[in-house]
Amino acid sequence: MGVIRYLRKRAAEADSCVDEMAKVAISTRGLYRVRYRYKEDAVELEYDSDTLSAAEAQSAAEPLLRELGVRIPTCGLRDPANGVCEACPSVAQHGKRWQVNGVAYRASFDGETLLIEQEDAPKAATDRLLRRVKAIERPAPLWQSRAFWEPLLSAITLLMVIMGGLLRWQNYGGAANFAYTVAYLAGGYFGVVDGYQTLRERRLDVNFLMIAAAIGAALVGEAPEGATLLFLFSLSNTLQNYALARSRRAVRALMALQPEVATRLTATGVETVPVEALQVGDRVLTRPGERIPTDGVVLQGDSHVDQSPITGESTPVHKTVGSTVFAGTVNGNGVLEIEVRAPATETLLHRIMQLVEQAQEQKARTQRWLERFEQRYALGVIGGAAAVAVGLPLIGWSFTDAFYRAMTLLVVASPCALVISTPATLLSAIANAARRGVLFKGGEPIERLATVQALAIDKTGTLTTGKLEFTDLVLIGDEPRAWQVIADVESRSEHPLAQALAQAAQAHGYAPQPVERVEAVPGKGIRATLNDGTEARIGNLRLFEDLAVPEPVLQAVQTLLEAGQTAMVVWADGQFLAVAAAADTVRPEASHAVAQLRALGVPCIAMLTGDAEPIARAVAQQTGIDRVYADLLPHEKLETLDRLSAEFGATAMVGDGVNDAPALAAAEVGVAMGAGADVALETADVALVGNHLMHLPYALALSRRAMQVLKQNLIFSTAVIVVLVIFTFTANLRLPLGVVGHEGSTLIVVLNGLRLLWYRPREAG
Repeated sequence: MGVIRYLRKRAAEADSCVDEMAKVAISTRGLYRVRYRYKEDAVELEYDSDTLSAAEAQSAAEPLLRELGVRIPTCGLRDPANGVCEACPSVAQHGKRWQVNGVAYRASFDGETLLIEQEDAPKAATDRLLRRVKAIERPAPLWQSRAFWEPLLSAITLLMVIMGGLLRWQNYGGAANFAYTVAYLAGGYFGVVDGYQTLRERRLDVNFLMIAAAIGAALVGEAPEGATLLFLFSLSNTLQNYALARSRRAVRALMALQPEVATRLTATGVETVPVEALQVGDRVLTRPGERIPTDGVVLQGDSHVDQSPITGESTPVHKTVGSTVFAGTVNGNGVLEIEVRAPATETLLHRIMQLVEQAQEQKARTQRWLERFEQRYALGVIGGAAAVAVGLPLIGWSFTDAFYRAMTLLVVASPCALVISTPATLLSAIANAARRGVLFKGGEPIERLATVQALAIDKTGTLTTGKLEFTDLVLIGDEPRAWQVIADVESRSEHPLAQALAQAAQAHGYAPQPVERVEAVPGKGIRATLNDGTEARIGNLRLFEDLAVPEPVLQAVQTLLEAGQTAMVVWADGQFLAVAAAADTVRPEASHAVAQLRALGVPCIAMLTGDAEPIARAVAQQTGIDRVYADLLPHEKLETLDRLSAEFGATAMVGDGVNDAPALAAAEVGVAMGAGADVALETADVALVGNHLMHLPYALALSRRAMQVLKQNLIFSTAVIVVLVIFTFTANLRLPLGVVGHEGSTLIVVLNGLRLLWYRPREAG
């Protein structure tokens, strides 16, 4: 009844898009978030797959798609010529909260995506499935978009300015005034619309300053100069929007990598199904030239796969039986049969898209500061212009000259270039990095990575492949019992070392049996209660600190460690049964990556690992790392990071595992390997897609270059404002020249930032 009463109440009002989406969220049990992307005509639903099926979720979205399909083509957000709805969340409902039957919902809008979400949605549920449903309506025609009208109105404004000048020269004053009026309407339209929206939000922006200056110019009889101002302002906005759209498109191109359908192999033949319908364990067929629809493992076939869209690798990678493949990569000239290892919502490509989406929404510290500064600065400019208009006549100036000087000040002191410099630069850097296999979660990680003076790198899975292989079993007790305990306990763990030992046990013919309880002990190993009620442990010596470890066990562990292998003690039934060993291999690019980091001038590169020191030293020698911190528990990694920060300054942590998550969160910058644990990806600020360590020096070099460009833009834009303001009072700067200087500087900083789209550091090879 609560939902019905709510809907009836809302029906009495003018329903907005947010209300329509709220109806779907509230009336569909298990649905926690509804997103509508205006520019993509797509709806995303986040829901509990235990409560709703994919078909039910899509069915819930269809009425919403039909309703929004009617609204969106004429929405003011897509075409301000039609006006923005009074109830639009960008105006009145941003951050709106309401409760239905005790459940809190919130609406938000970031300029492109409208989101309705349950504030206390259980994360475990929403992580299960994210369903993307494409809108069934046709996208709005080009002529209904701002991208069409903005350049057209700029052209009309220019034509009217030229025509007005010619008519004025021929002494057709009335016709000239009409031409300037048209120029004002065409050139100022979008400025008025945008300025009105910000004023309704009780904010000021540069649109208000420009429109005020143009109107002021007309009031003192300088309509030609005001029209010229509006033409240059509209032209500048057109070029800025086009330039920034290029960098956004570079990021959004990731969306097109996901195939819509897959060829699934069944007992009766093949069938074409949506990629969302694929389940773990399904087999799919990928023909030559097709995009691989899922993350998986090759069961049959042999081919070369272009992984550059995902991992940034420049050459195709050979794939054969047992090789891992990623959704969105392009199959070469062979046919591959692939086993699905992740649903569509958990593929590496999907995680990349989510990270990029977060990156676009998160603002850098500099950008946030400039946006706050813009409001106070705009008020200061208006106050200064008012003081000039009122004050100069008091010292002998004519009111017309003083007012004209005040309008010029409004233009030249406007912070356009200053404010646009940060997003133009950082968004370009994010787009560049995403194309080459580095994902920054916003502009702030770029800022922070550029200041890093020390790098702490995890060993297993980061400097090494993390693919441990069983090497030896030193028996202390009964061999069959030792293998069975290994099979039972290690098969319950996802740790690479556990997997290597479990596979070895199965290869010796021991199948895992049920266990009653399993407990992972970070940095030490794993405890379990077997099905017969006895306790078992497998781990390093720290797991047995409460027991008296016999000398043969200690000797076996020491011998294996000295050989560069990882040793795990097997204990059950109150007895030490064996010492199992496995070895990891160093990534082939690790030493080169470390060398390039040194070439970039990083003062300290350290290895942090929970492994024994002999193993860590062996890896450090192969990779060229001189500082080694071994035998570390997760909390000890934090302590080591603190010491490095105190000695060198800002420190970045690079890791991939669950036990690295605390250090990734605590470091100045957390860098996660892209194919690592989900918790590491969620905690880190930067992700290296495809586990390629050469992306690390690339990310560092790009971030430093981005901050150099940003400083260039900030210094240049500030200098232009200062010079133009000085000339306004000392050289009688005319309004058109002030406009040229102001808009020219804005375009220069945008174009300077966009150079990062094509930047490639030499150091990164």
